[in-house]
Amino acid sequence: MPRLPRLVLRSALALTLACAPMAAIADAGAQAALSYSLTEGRNLNAFVRDGAVAAHLLLRSGKDARLLVAFPAGNSGVGLWLDTQDGAQWTLGGAPRPLTTTDSRGRPLRGIVFDATLKADSAVPRQGVLSSIRVLRDYEALHTLPAQVEVSPTRTQDTLDWSRDRLDGKPGYRLTVTVTHGRLADGVLTAGADGVIGLRVTALTGETPLTPLAGDQLLNTRAADQPGARDALTFLSYQEKLLAGSWQFDTYFGRDTLMSVMLLMPALQPDAVAAGLRSVLARLSPGGEVAHEEDIGEFAILDHLKADGTLSDAPVYDYKMVDSDFLLAPVASAWLVDDARGRATARDFLASPGQGEAAGAALVRNLRRVVAQAAPFAAAPGVGTLVRLKPGVPVGEWRDSNTGLGGGVYPYDVNAILVPAALEAADALLKAKLLDPWLDAAARADLAKAADLAKVWRAKAPTLFDVTVPSAEARGAVAAYAAKAGVPDADALAALPDGPVRFHALSLDATGRPVPVLNSDEGFELLFGHPTPQALDAAMDAAARPFPAGLMTGVGMLVANPAYAPAAVQDLFPRTAYHGTVVWSWQQALTAAGLARQLSRTDLPATTRAKLTRLQAALWQAIAATRGVQSSELWSWDFRDGHYVVAPYGAAGGDADESNAAQLWSTVFLAVRPPKGER
Repeated sequence: MPRLPRLVLRSALALTLACAPMAAIADAGAQAALSYSLTEGRNLNAFVRDGAVAAHLLLRSGKDARLLVAFPAGNSGVGLWLDTQDGAQWTLGGAPRPLTTTDSRGRPLRGIVFDATLKADSAVPRQGVLSSIRVLRDYEALHTLPAQVEVSPTRTQDTLDWSRDRLDGKPGYRLTVTVTHGRLADGVLTAGADGVIGLRVTALTGETPLTPLAGDQLLNTRAADQPGARDALTFLSYQEKLLAGSWQFDTYFGRDTLMSVMLLMPALQPDAVAAGLRSVLARLSPGGEVAHEEDIGEFAILDHLKADGTLSDAPVYDYKMVDSDFLLAPVASAWLVDDARGRATARDFLASPGQGEAAGAALVRNLRRVVAQAAPFAAAPGVGTLVRLKPGVPVGEWRDSNTGLGGGVYPYDVNAILVPAALEAADALLKAKLLDPWLDAAARADLAKAADLAKVWRAKAPTLFDVTVPSAEARGAVAAYAAKAGVPDADALAALPDGPVRFHALSLDATGRPVPVLNSDEGFELLFGHPTPQALDAAMDAAARPFPAGLMTGVGMLVANPAYAPAAVQDLFPRTAYHGTVVWSWQQALTAAGLARQLSRTDLPATTRAKLTRLQAALWQAIAATRGVQSSELWSWDFRDGHYVVAPYGAAGGDADESNAAQLWSTVFLAVRPPKGER
């Protein structure tokens, strides 16, 4: 690896910008400006999208106050971490204003300027970070920073200025903080006599902007009138890709894109659906794997420096997930086969060029991978032939924190639901003859096996995850866990059946033993499957019971309930864990959409329909009660004065992470609508 020159205190770029006038963007052909804000816990968020500028400002109050601006362009950002006292409190002085300027070589830098006040006696700048959002994420979580991107500020009488070129010499980043009230002395920000520090902040990136999707390009007339969700989706939507969430995931994520497109499909314009699917197909591996995340911009450069010592910014794709490979086919089939709008454009879409090949050719590559992955189990059903997490990787599906599967390596949702759904979708695409131009004899023979493989998976895989808890044991477990979690047990105990409690395990461990954590993943089966009435009855009974017997609380449906698991497993799922006893917005939408789909069936007995309807009503009541955080990624809860109350995730010091204020798959309620009686 070549030795990189250490960054100097102030680059030529910074010197030029210090003297350059800052002018607001004025582009008559730009999209209508988007500007909105929201507060969650300690986090004050403001979003701006205007022409070529897109930026998310996040101000965090409290002891570890933070100022951060994330840019979809290049998944880049600038941030300043401060040492402050507990009571430090940010106030934003008006909406951030879009800004553009140029560096010494006439290269554009784009971003925002804003005024803010910090109620604190003093604030000590601990670290400024200017780079990829991935670098900022790592600094937030680990307090580590690659030496190559470190830069110190230039100090003047009232200003701290961080700036540098990108590692490959292309336009870089700048963060300028000027004290407008109080003073800057010896590197410390000190309040005025009123106990307030006033700041004017400029945040800029030189990364290439994305092409916005908005308005009539994005949503059709069926989309719900939900301004918050519309704003979030608009900020995250571009012709090149749909961003997973801001601030932490301001770029492509495969699973997030596919699930969001699936759930938003009724409300999306065809171009928006095509943009999402095309972004996934363009990033497939040679073997047909769906990319999970992409390293782009300066993070890609850091990857290449480690791998081959070059300064290449060629994207690096992550293929560690196993669920996404089986999501592409059902979503593609839902659009290209089942939706009249998709069918009308299917042949043109599949013939459209991607990364050196037609979209249809890429899709065939993924479908052949699905068949190849499914064949061993169909030939010899058993734990050993299920789809397992990849060797040495502790994650592999949407519960992608290290403890999200409770130590399991065979996920329930992947094996019992997504694999057969993908096989059935492959069969539907084959029969629709849409893929004929890209099928040679071998490919056609592979896809012809899909329907028969699906039947074996449907019949044999779910039973491997069956959990049965005897009645007395279940009652003791619920009472003990209620005490442990600090919630009442009366309603939960009353809801338990006289006989055993039955549900599907979250996963199987390496020995094939079920991890007995009740979970929300039955939503995938409701959306993609055709379960028997008996299977629906069992799933509804398990989920609809009040926590900690089931999943329902007054602030939403939890994604996990470990009450029936051993203590060591319970400890992996607290309400501070990313996939613990918390509420994920999109999982509620998944279940709501699945319930509506199942209730559209005409082959269900009245008793099963009644159970579906009761859960649907309870779920939508909880969704309505938490509409204010609906576009957030997830939230936790407190139990106070006899009620569950929302606790914004990341607001508590013990939370494992923080929620994104704008999350792609949390906007899906624009299309997932309550039944008419609930609206």
